[in-house]
Amino acid sequence: MSSFYRRKQVMVQRSSVHYKRPAKSVRGSENYLEKMPPEITEKIISYLDPGSLFCLGFVNKHFHELTENSAMWYRFYTWQRAKTKTSRLIKDVTDGVDMASIREKPGGYWRRVFFKELTRHNESWERKLKSSHSYTGLPIRTAEVLRGFDVKWEITVKEPSGRENRIQATDVFFGDASMVVRWNSGNWPNLYKLVTLEVLGVRLVPIKCPITCRPGWKSLLGKVVVKKNGGKLCASDRLISLMYYGNGVTVGVWQKEQEIAFVLMNLHYHRLVERHIFGSSTTSYEPTDYQAPFDDIDPDYGLHQYSMHLELHNAVESIASIRFTQLFCRKDQIVDGYIPLQVISKEKRSGYISLPDKISLPWRTEAIQGHIKHCCMMTLTVLAEAQTPFWCFSAPVAINKSNNRDMSYDCNGEIFFMGYQDSNGKLEIELEWIEEEKRFVMVNLVIFLSISKVNRYFRRDY
Repeated sequence: MSSFYRRKQVMVQRSSVHYKRPAKSVRGSENYLEKMPPEITEKIISYLDPGSLFCLGFVNKHFHELTENSAMWYRFYTWQRAKTKTSRLIKDVTDGVDMASIREKPGGYWRRVFFKELTRHNESWERKLKSSHSYTGLPIRTAEVLRGFDVKWEITVKEPSGRENRIQATDVFFGDASMVVRWNSGNWPNLYKLVTLEVLGVRLVPIKCPITCRPGWKSLLGKVVVKKNGGKLCASDRLISLMYYGNGVTVGVWQKEQEIAFVLMNLHYHRLVERHIFGSSTTSYEPTDYQAPFDDIDPDYGLHQYSMHLELHNAVESIASIRFTQLFCRKDQIVDGYIPLQVISKEKRSGYISLPDKISLPWRTEAIQGHIKHCCMMTLTVLAEAQTPFWCFSAPVAINKSNNRDMSYDCNGEIFFMGYQDSNGKLEIELEWIEEEKRFVMVNLVIFLSISKVNRYFRRDY
């Protein structure tokens, strides 16, 4: 019995001893890929497609240096040129370019050139934008082209300390004449500091690569400085104040904490694709001012044959979409530097426009959601005689009760006002609330075009 207990005691002691796993030898931790001859490594990665080669550069510094191979990216570039079936272009690229010339370029040069070529030819967007919508007068396939480019939108938040934060857009609403991009969540700073918001459109390169690391070209679409007590108050509810900072940027601010709750960006379709393509990450695309051909026969050239399209919407749905043609102004009607175009007149009740009973702007954050009553987005497109865009904007507007009541027409309900103004003109709308039917009616709508803009556009001197 004693020998049995001794053997059991020895077994327990042995089981209680903690044996350490032998450490790896230095030889076992060596990186054999780095010791591999460069010729073999280049041969292996030469079988990769552009997306895989690009992603490989994120593994470590060694693989990043390998993926800077100029010869491989130059080969991808020439293949992409060949797909466009432009023999003259491919000839310009290959003639006189030897391996020494290819390798002389700085690291990443041919990769950037390939990405630019790939982005440029993935869609024939110029041809698609030639067709105009008969109702709005704008390119009918703008939303389709932007989706084809796989555009994403982001905000770069810059603080005075130099700290930057990038926030990806939550969702996008495409309307008849504009789009609204929403940022419902993000690490927003406090408005007690001066904060710069830069809205950028990012055209992702169409390669097989995870979207989180896929390369893209950035274009600056709008830049505003956001601060406490800054911007124009559009509307509010018990939680949110809606502030408009210009350039299409609208910020929802928590009333109690004075912090950013969400951000909206209005983008009018006029030259919107060009703004995404020809802009850079630091500079917005500014198209050259178009001038109508001079007409020395028509004495009122620039005062008639206008048309307009007006859309009321929010970031979820369209509320109303209306169009008027044959708008004009006489010389004796020009006043205070504006050319008035009467769209809806108080005297003509047959031309009144009814609006839905509920006009509101829904908003959402990570935690809660709500809606601001009597507030929406307004998108206006004024077309000149040649049906070319003359004045365009997309911005938030609010319906406010009017203090003045014109008794020149039969009006029984309360009168409300809705308007917008910038350097190119102003828009004034009067609405009547029909209590029995629970709806608004547009009873007066006037567009005022800046006389200086008209003179520049038509080369006149009114």
